[in-house]
Amino acid sequence: MFGTVSETKKNLLAEINLPAEFESVFLNRLNAADHRYIKDLKINLSNSLKAQTLNEKEAVLIALSIAINEKATDLIASLEESAKAKGVEEKELLEVASCVSLMNANNILYRFRHFMNKDSYTNIPAGIRMSIMMSPVLGKEFFELLSLVISAINGCELCVTSHEASVKQHGATEQRIFDAVRLGAVVKSVITLL
Repeated sequence: MFGTVSETKKNLLAEINLPAEFESVFLNRLNAADHRYIKDLKINLSNSLKAQTLNEKEAVLIALSIAINEKATDLIASLEESAKAKGVEEKELLEVASCVSLMNANNILYRFRHFMNKDSYTNIPAGIRMSIMMSPVLGKEFFELLSLVISAINGCELCVTSHEASVKQHGATEQRIFDAVRLGAVVKSVITLL
């Protein structure tokens, strides 16, 4: 239907452990048109996954968190497989999923508070349990980094600001923070075409 699969499309899909035959209407159409954006996307993804401030395990877990956040089921399965091949344990995978879930609740609530900008809402206790944040399996710095990336993807300014300060307090550099958020943004851009 769409002709042959270009090497660039194969390489793009290989970066996220999806088979070359993966069916995607937009990727297929871009591939058929030999569109240069596939090459850009592949380079962006490759560079983001190989950022010097993130190790392979961290990169795949950040990518996985965005796939979970965006409910990209095929990508979730392929990234979980990649993560396990890199030594990620089940409890770490579950913590990533839990972090995504918690951030979705917090991002909505804190965005609401920010949008409303009323003391009456700000002074009401959030009432959301967050015990998972106290001693995360993946370590406090990385859990906060994941929380920051998810909050950036979900567009919660208050959460982004709070988690950025916390990640820096736990020793992360601004370059590491930027690399993680860029990876999240690029994975989200890939998901848009899947």
